[in-house]
Amino acid sequence: MDTHDFFPAGALIGVLTTQPLDRVLDYKAPEGGCWLGAFIEVPLGPRKVLGVVWGPGRGDWDIAKVRAAIRVLEAAPMRAELRAFIEKAATYTLTSLPAMLRLATRVPGLSNPVSMQKVYRLGDRTPDRMTAPREKVLAVLEEYGGLSFTLSELAEHAGVTSSVIKGLVKQGAVREEDTPRDAAYVPLDPSLPSKALAPDQAKAAEALAVAARSGTYGTTLLKGVTGSGKTEVYLEAVAACLAQGRQALVLLPEIALTAEFLTRVEERFGAKPAEWHSGVTMTERRRCWRMVGEGGAQFVVGARSALFLPFRDLGLIVVDEEHDTSYKQEDGVLYNARDMAVLRASLCSAQVVLASATPSLESWANAEAGKYTRLDLTSRFGDAVMPEMRAIDMRSEDLPGGRWVSPTLQSAIQARLDAGEQALIFLNRRGYAPVTLCRACGQQVACTQCDARMVEHRFLKRLMCHQCGESTPIPTACPSCEAEDRLAPVGPGVERMAEEAAELFPDARLAVLSSDLFSSARALKAQIEEIASGGADLIIGTQLVAKGHNFPLLTLVGVIDADLGLQGSDLRAAERTFQLMRQVAGRAGRSSRRGTALLQTFQPEHPVIRAILTGDEEAFWGAEAAERREAGMPPFGRMAGVVISDPDPQVAFDVGTALARNAAPLHALGAAVYGPAPAPISRIRGRHRVRLLVKAAKGTPLQSALSQWVGALKLPPSLRLSIDIDPQSFY
Repeated sequence: MDTHDFFPAGALIGVLTTQPLDRVLDYKAPEGGCWLGAFIEVPLGPRKVLGVVWGPGRGDWDIAKVRAAIRVLEAAPMRAELRAFIEKAATYTLTSLPAMLRLATRVPGLSNPVSMQKVYRLGDRTPDRMTAPREKVLAVLEEYGGLSFTLSELAEHAGVTSSVIKGLVKQGAVREEDTPRDAAYVPLDPSLPSKALAPDQAKAAEALAVAARSGTYGTTLLKGVTGSGKTEVYLEAVAACLAQGRQALVLLPEIALTAEFLTRVEERFGAKPAEWHSGVTMTERRRCWRMVGEGGAQFVVGARSALFLPFRDLGLIVVDEEHDTSYKQEDGVLYNARDMAVLRASLCSAQVVLASATPSLESWANAEAGKYTRLDLTSRFGDAVMPEMRAIDMRSEDLPGGRWVSPTLQSAIQARLDAGEQALIFLNRRGYAPVTLCRACGQQVACTQCDARMVEHRFLKRLMCHQCGESTPIPTACPSCEAEDRLAPVGPGVERMAEEAAELFPDARLAVLSSDLFSSARALKAQIEEIASGGADLIIGTQLVAKGHNFPLLTLVGVIDADLGLQGSDLRAAERTFQLMRQVAGRAGRSSRRGTALLQTFQPEHPVIRAILTGDEEAFWGAEAAERREAGMPPFGRMAGVVISDPDPQVAFDVGTALARNAAPLHALGAAVYGPAPAPISRIRGRHRVRLLVKAAKGTPLQSALSQWVGALKLPPSLRLSIDIDPQSFY
């Protein structure tokens, strides 16, 4: 760092804290001084809070009242690039700087000196007496394969008190150790040979490697059909980046994908990368965070929040399955990790690779406009070929009531099972049934906190609200009329499909893949690994199965309700249905055996269903783009969603109406304001929700006008208002 970036003891410094305040605060530099970007502990009222030295103090406060920072934390200072990224991301998403800083400091125990904490690992002895709580502790430690935990983390994971763990320590079944100085990860070797690549793979890999070596910013859309080997191609860009001495980050949309990916990385580079997601322990996350900042982690694989890690020299960001909606954070700070990856790369002269078989329309349009480079992989790797796609016209199927697997699909599945192959039944609905109806009074069982129906989860023996998470035991009597034993499930969920499949295929080994059914990310990963190795004959799954998994024995995919996503008026309904159907169909036939995808539909003539079946992706994207362009909708126009919520519906509507009537800052830019209107789900967690939608021409500087518009109104203390720039959902 430049010497001008150092503040001697007592110098006035500006500190950005993670507390919900509206400005940088003035402090005096602590004893020994501090660098610009240093992570420090400062007093705020009676508390000690985390902060980052953001620059010189403003000096607009009585110097005699300015308090001194307490100490500098043991962490590499935050680099100028990350501070700039936080500021620009906050400005773009209309998020406060402290809230954005919290995303960059989500590391457990950052304020604690490394030597303060003890960590706990599996010991080498058996306790003299085994109890249920002790079994839980040992099971957690075994499941996490030797990773270390803090005492509180281990107790929380196992659901026991800390005294149980300390008792196991005395027995030698658990080891208590001082926290070691965070060690660098095993170095990866980019010079190791890669797998043999097909000609189109080799050409794309070389183009990405050249870009990664350039030391400049650029974004590439890597579009390859499912099973085309996109991972092997972009790993060559990772190799080129590591060979330059720079760091690489790969974002994955689903934690369960990491197991197979880590194996591929280890095969390619001789060691595993660092991991950053909810499936690793807090101790490991702290180590990852520190090593990223010190350069001891060359390569990180993570969820969207890994984008806010304090990289020392980030040279490459890969967003795998870039179309996936999980990259958009829908609560707290509303940001899209795909877009923020491009922003961060532009600030640190890094390359971005957006990889997908079914790109988002935004990325497709940016490539068409020449903003992104585009590379195409048109065939599957090795002997694998694309699956055959066919529709099953449900209007001509003879299907009994309460059944959802058509005779045509049933016979196709049986044929694959008889051949020793795997089949997949896909239904994008969690739980047993989406609606529970009382046959006495006709009422549907609803959530008490939301305007949403309770979903039966029979495997868990509970009714659950998928909006607020409320959960109750399945009642025996109707909550409305109290009639006994008259509640009936209506419609199928993935659990009900599993019940039907067990009756239709009694000899098949079934596996159900739904996020509700796994207590931890590691349990889900273990189930996916077992399926991939042939541990199940028939898989019943939700959209979880569409996210890049590779099941070599899977040759048939049956989609129960291909029309499901086409219902409603969502702007992206056609795009998402197309992506989901093509992705789930792409799970079939990924090795030498030809795959087939059968789509049960009541409208086989629908343009989206026809596009899915023919595979004419460019024609679909072109038609979808033309419709959006004509309507001035994203990516050819700008949108912002405003959600107002309050316990009192009238208060929410009054504020929405006041905003709509006083939209002069937006009208001055030619923007239109629609609403207020009740949100599609108008009550969540007891709060009534009202929406407004702002629509403007592409390139309109919306953010400052939105801030001026909302800032002019005095809001009641009970009311919450959030602004979603580039909304992806409209619930």
